[in-house]
Amino acid sequence: MNFDTLNVSRDGAVLFVEISAPPMNLLGPEMVRDLVTLLRTAEADDDIKVLVFKSADRDYFISHVDVKQVKEYREEAAKLTGEASIGLLFRHLSNSRLVSIAQIEGRVRGAGSEFVLACDMRFAARESAIFSQMEAAFGLLPGGGAVQYLTRIMGRGRALEVMLGALDYNAELAEGYGWINRALPTAELDAFVSSLARRIAKFPAIGHTAVKNRVNDITLAPIEDFRHDSDLFGETVRQPETQQRIGAAMARGFQSRDAELELAQMLGGLNN
Repeated sequence: MNFDTLNVSRDGAVLFVEISAPPMNLLGPEMVRDLVTLLRTAEADDDIKVLVFKSADRDYFISHVDVKQVKEYREEAAKLTGEASIGLLFRHLSNSRLVSIAQIEGRVRGAGSEFVLACDMRFAARESAIFSQMEAAFGLLPGGGAVQYLTRIMGRGRALEVMLGALDYNAELAEGYGWINRALPTAELDAFVSSLARRIAKFPAIGHTAVKNRVNDITLAPIEDFRHDSDLFGETVRQPETQQRIGAAMARGFQSRDAELELAQMLGGLNN
């Protein structure tokens, strides 16, 4: 498998997928196109059972969407789901027969957070992982599934805190909120995730499918809810106030590697 933004290696029934889209792993049309191709290819191979996603960049896992290419990345998602929505693409991952694990180092915000929420399991480096669902700082509703995933995982109060506050959360607090399965020391993270992935891959695929289907029946929101959130995002991102706030953030370095190391602080000062 050859991709522009993903480095893929195979170990038996496990695919290890390294995200590599310099300078800061923005989720744009190239990455969405690669994810679509990856899912199609892996799902068509009955011998592949588990996907492990990690990042080549220790500061950024997936930073967020590229706000300059919203139309383009949504069109790439439609090639798998039939609809221009990364929310439906991420829900497809949750609903896939493949078991997906996110191994998180660095920042995972906005659609990056929604991507790891769509994965079946999430494990993060205690020293470096940072989480944020910051769309409300621009006057936006998260359109990639965060409302559905976070509310079910955290409960109403914490989901509202996370989405309305647009703050950064370290791995330890994310673990306490249920955002991730576990926070682990960086030195232990890779070995733990790799061992778990290989263990799961040894078991019959029919069991993976049966368990995931039943868990999804209980916890995965209906596709109509994902579609509705995606549509609301598409509507609000075009609003003048949202565009003004995005422009103000861009003037302060939004979507540049160094400025986004402390994104929550920048977003809190947009009215100044």
